[in-house]
Amino acid sequence: MTSLLAAILEAWHELRVHKVRVLLSLIGVAASVAALTGVLGMGDVAREGMKNQAERTGGRGATLTLTFYSDTGQVSASQSDSLIKKAGERYKLSTVSRITRGQLGIQFPRGVQSINATVVDPVYATILRTSVVQGRWFTDDDARRLAPAVILNESAWAQLGSPSLSRQPGVRLYQNGAHSAVIVGVSRSQWPDEPPSAYLLSGDGARLGVGDSTPEYRVWVDPSQADQLRQALEADLGARMPGVSVSVNRMDYLAYGDPLAPLQWVVAGVAGVILLLGALGMLTVALVTVKYRVREIGIRRSFGATSGRIFVGVMMESLVATTVAGLLGVMLAVAVVKNPWVESLVAPGLDAYPPFPLGAALVGLGAAVVVGALAGAIPALIAIRVKVIDAIRF
Repeated sequence: MTSLLAAILEAWHELRVHKVRVLLSLIGVAASVAALTGVLGMGDVAREGMKNQAERTGGRGATLTLTFYSDTGQVSASQSDSLIKKAGERYKLSTVSRITRGQLGIQFPRGVQSINATVVDPVYATILRTSVVQGRWFTDDDARRLAPAVILNESAWAQLGSPSLSRQPGVRLYQNGAHSAVIVGVSRSQWPDEPPSAYLLSGDGARLGVGDSTPEYRVWVDPSQADQLRQALEADLGARMPGVSVSVNRMDYLAYGDPLAPLQWVVAGVAGVILLLGALGMLTVALVTVKYRVREIGIRRSFGATSGRIFVGVMMESLVATTVAGLLGVMLAVAVVKNPWVESLVAPGLDAYPPFPLGAALVGLGAAVVVGALAGAIPALIAIRVKVIDAIRF
């Protein structure tokens, strides 16, 4: 331990003596580590953004979509609801949402406009990762309201004048007559200039007559059991509904493997190239430095410095410098990646951005240490071959 501390102190002293060279080395290594760590961090944020968008479209992994078709006509909603409820009890399916779609008339300042309406259960937001930018999502208590609860998207809310939801603003619905409803939330638009749309609870949709007569169902299950459950549900429900075709399919982004995995490979490749460039730059500077320190090393050998002491001293000088540079590079990468503007540019639409990945920071710091060790080992091997006579001739 004493020898190690002595080597570190000696390396620190050499760094203070060669300030200009050290500064150049630190700038190059810090920039490489910052780029490496930043690329890994941004890749993680971008992957989360792509995952969020995929889950809002097809559901979380794994999501099963159940649909019913009949050659004689549409399947009764009450019949399908009953069978799905019993199947949920048999297979312990706790996260199931009933979904129908239709048109709904809403009173806007410029008149009544028919917009797309999606009729769902409260758990729908969990399955399809639906978020609100104002107010809240549906709760079970909303089903007991006398006035239907409605969630508008940002476009519809803006057309109404963006009323404050703290006052529980009302809106007139026109579907089988006129009805007063309460706006409880504003959902995030999935793309710019999305047309006005709304969400209703299943009970309110049935009373107002909004939605298709045959619903579809989304079920969130364990990915490891998805294939078995898909086959079991299709066979079970098909046997209990003669003359009805039951289709159970996976619609989530993990249905055919992880499509985001190539992004990770691309990020890893870019990070590897950055690391290689940083290591080559550091090695070049270290080799040039040893060439100009032949006289100094020869004098130290004449005073009894062993080959081991020379080797550790030269390598620790590089290692200490790159470790400091690595810390600075990681701090710079965290500051850049966690900048709100950068996050919104890399992954727009996320409600909450993930924390900076600890793994990326550790990889960046570890890369700095490895680069320092490798870039110091080769010059150190050259240094231990320096003899006293070389210092006299230099």
